[in-house]
Amino acid sequence: MSRPSIAEVSALVAELAALRQNPHRTSAEYAALMSRKADLLERIAAHTPGDADAAEVARLARERADSLTSAN
Repeated sequence: MSRPSIAEVSALVAELAALRQNPHRTSAEYAALMSRKADLLERIAAHTPGDADAAEVARLARERADSLTSAN
């Protein structure tokens, strides 16, 4: 798993902001973005192995993303 870059984090934050401002967003678009967010958080947690909080945040994000994906 590659270490996430600041550019990747910045791009995700920008996409989250843009999606929130889009009144025409679809649930599939939201689910895809939440999956990317979970992927990024999992990569962050993988590179901070002693950080239980990072691992928990990543786990919760993945659960949420998976539930959104299965709903679509």
